[in-house]
Amino acid sequence: MDKITTIQKVTRVFDFLNFIQEVHPGKNIFSYKVNGAWVHTSTEEFAAAVNELSLGLLKLGLKKGDAVATISTNRPQWNIVDFAVMQIGGIHVPLYPTLSAADITYIINDAEIKIVFAENSELANKIANVQSLTPSLNTIYTFEQSENFQHWKSISKLGDANDFHLIEAYQSKVLPSDLFTLIYTSGTTGNPKGVMLSHHNLLSNLFAATPLIPPGAYRSLSFLPLSHIYERIIVYMYLSKGTNIFYAESLDKIAANFLEVKPNMFTTVPRLLEKVYDRIVEKGNAQKGIKRVLFFWALNLGLKYEYDGVNGWWYEFQLKLANKIVFNKWRDAFGGNIVAAASGGAALQDRLARVFWAAKIPVLQGYGLTETSPVVTMTGLDKDKHYFGTCGPVIPGVEMKLASDGEILVRGTNVMQGYYKNQAATAEVIDQDGWFHTGDIGELVHGRYLKITDRKKEIFKTAGGKYIAPGVMENKFKESKFIEQILVIGENERFPAALIVPSFMFLKDWCKLKKIAYTTDQEIIEHPLVYSRLQKEVDKYNLGFGNWEKIKKFELLPKEFSIDAGEMTPKLSLKRKVILQKYESVIQKIYDYKNTAL
Repeated sequence: MDKITTIQKVTRVFDFLNFIQEVHPGKNIFSYKVNGAWVHTSTEEFAAAVNELSLGLLKLGLKKGDAVATISTNRPQWNIVDFAVMQIGGIHVPLYPTLSAADITYIINDAEIKIVFAENSELANKIANVQSLTPSLNTIYTFEQSENFQHWKSISKLGDANDFHLIEAYQSKVLPSDLFTLIYTSGTTGNPKGVMLSHHNLLSNLFAATPLIPPGAYRSLSFLPLSHIYERIIVYMYLSKGTNIFYAESLDKIAANFLEVKPNMFTTVPRLLEKVYDRIVEKGNAQKGIKRVLFFWALNLGLKYEYDGVNGWWYEFQLKLANKIVFNKWRDAFGGNIVAAASGGAALQDRLARVFWAAKIPVLQGYGLTETSPVVTMTGLDKDKHYFGTCGPVIPGVEMKLASDGEILVRGTNVMQGYYKNQAATAEVIDQDGWFHTGDIGELVHGRYLKITDRKKEIFKTAGGKYIAPGVMENKFKESKFIEQILVIGENERFPAALIVPSFMFLKDWCKLKKIAYTTDQEIIEHPLVYSRLQKEVDKYNLGFGNWEKIKKFELLPKEFSIDAGEMTPKLSLKRKVILQKYESVIQKIYDYKNTAL
């Protein structure tokens, strides 16, 4: 193929393969831990591995339009499959490792997947267990060696390097408008829907959003799932910039990986930042004397942070001191070289954004959906690109407007081609004028910065006819040190209530201080003093809401909502309907009118 030396010549996602070799030769672009040591992959090694796999797939009879799936955590092999499939016109279908057997069966049959690449024998067995129900599926390969499944490298050995012209022939037939991936959205009810994204969908979005990545992002730590379009487009952006992408070993080892990698940038979701913040505060609480005083002095300064020195010289002077004696330790925990972090998938609490910016760990917030490739709005480091409490301004090439009920509507080349084999579902969300109806409710701050206020489908009405926006309330209540997770309920009921998962880590310290014996999480939530303390927290945060919105009753739960339990999506959003069904008996207890004097 012709040399691709400028980004403008990248018209299909796989064109990055040539681009990175021409513009970033010899650079390490992927790094992954193997047997405790980081193993690096250069641009040339990556391209060679991709081409070898493509040739092998052609030998297996893969054709343009055939679907191939990957079920794996983040690792370079995931990216190799991604490019190897797309450059010969195939369709890559990412599968979340946590998907149920029913969803896996549905997706394989709906997309007519021919081959599945699984990370290990455990995930391969998950696919094999439904293979008799999926007639299109021919073979399962594993990235790790397995006794019962073929190793993925066996495909690469099938090809002949002298046949590279075959790859070029297939590439030449792939148009920018062609489908290159199907991403199945995780719905709380019904079957998943396959979002059809073309090369042009994604690249138009990538070119518009990439300038917002700050300079100096030479090393990144990746831990959000590549199965989600958010992390996937970020990886494509990193490739375009020659950034070395380090894949974290696991969520449990992220803290250690930060210290090893010392990245300049990482992507995250608010839930993870909340946990990091809680751990930092816990360590601050454990300190004694002057160290504890200084910690909370700095923390309180950070919570009042405003951009661009708006708080005045005296505040800025104190903040400079706080950064030298307290916040420097925060930065060190992230490796000491962070230029910026990017947060998406849900609304980030305003206080967290402020304190991380104050600590010189600027968090850039974005808003988008799988159906919009994904970025709609994004904050940046420049003065006119950020505003606390918002997801930033609309990126170039994307149109956005608010419907009469506040629903966010999006139009542009980034909007999906539709839902695969589901014209009815497509027509429900894309109107005749091409506007995609996101289902999110928002408002524009200063006519420019988008603020998400809730999900349209999650807003409910009480029996008294009052509307409740649970997302806004939940985000506020989670500011409490005592509350880890909360689900606001009350549709068609007399009053709003909540299911609350306490922050057991913080609760243990509190119980120790109050000389309350801590046995198990289940027993501690039944302790009257614990319940009454949580009641004080609920009363405190209720003050910020109207009388019709206030939480009148709540129940404490002994276990966090999780992905494995099916209560959260892979991007850590709560699956409301699943939780409501699972805790139906608890909810009935809340709304037992015989015992409710309200």
